[in-house]
Amino acid sequence: MGSFSIWHWMVVLLVVLLLFGGGKVSSLMGDFAKGIKSFKKNMAEGDEDVSMEANAEKPTGTIAGPAGQANAAKREHTAAH
Repeated sequence: MGSFSIWHWMVVLLVVLLLFGGGKVSSLMGDFAKGIKSFKKNMAEGDEDVSMEANAEKPTGTIAGPAGQANAAKREHTAAH
């Protein structure tokens, strides 16, 4: 009861073709295929980028957190007096 027969799908296809025309549907499918290819290409490049980031040199040094910023502000304040 819940599934559509082949005739239902034929009517839906006919309505879509009448509304959008054959050229529009064809161009939409072409754009969809290009999008999938681009997505796959970027996913493959993403895997290579992750491996290159792992091999890249990491900067050395420390980053002062909020407490470090407060201490630096106190030093500047006392140095000004």
